[in-house]
Amino acid sequence: MTAELLAARPAESEATLVLTLSNPGARNALHPDMYAAGIEALETAERDPSVRAIVLTGADQFFCAGGNLNRLLENRAKDPSAQAQSIDLLGEWIAALQASTKPMIAAVEGAAAGAGFSLALACDLIVAADDAKFVMSYARVGLTPDGGGSWFLSRALPRQLATEVLLEGKPISATRLYELGVVNRLAKPGAVRDAALTWADELGKLSPHATARIKTLIGAAGTQSLDAHLAAERDSFVAALHHRDALEGISAFLEKRPPVYK
Repeated sequence: MTAELLAARPAESEATLVLTLSNPGARNALHPDMYAAGIEALETAERDPSVRAIVLTGADQFFCAGGNLNRLLENRAKDPSAQAQSIDLLGEWIAALQASTKPMIAAVEGAAAGAGFSLALACDLIVAADDAKFVMSYARVGLTPDGGGSWFLSRALPRQLATEVLLEGKPISATRLYELGVVNRLAKPGAVRDAALTWADELGKLSPHATARIKTLIGAAGTQSLDAHLAAERDSFVAALHHRDALEGISAFLEKRPPVYK
């Protein structure tokens, strides 16, 4: 079977792009072809103003099993640069997910393992089935994280808990991650994609200009001093105020009607 990333605009949610990890028979295990397709899909979405939000999900009600261990064993027979190039390409996709100006929602059914967990963490928001599992099991097979997994977890969880998750490599439930604030919303198994699409539709009705600027501010917050961030907020606010979306948003509020952003 072919490992691929499917891109579609569902009829019920045309403003949302759905990216589906698909690797039948392998629980949607990852492959470099998926990484390249993901980068291309995000670049295309950035140029398309009709795409207002993006949902990343897995086929057959399973998010992603992470790396294919059989392929990793094959790579041991190759020059180490082959695996390094593959990980670099995954990193490019992860960076593109983070850099996208569109709201990005991971819709997780079944499990998100290894780099699949990293992909979910790279999204802005996570909707998960209440019985879904998340796991970073690298240490259990003598490996270390990739795809930014250790970076994201170290920022999302207290250091001691991030260390436990990464060293022990045991599954952590969606409900536990929801309690910790890592998963945003829970849904019944089988209903996650629809829940993510509904949320994406809601987010897609917001000002695209303001959304992109807010994502930029959030991304910068962890590396800037307060003084620098206050200046960034000032500059962003002034630019947003003089953008056409602010005129529409303020006018709609005063006129007690829903705003319509173009």
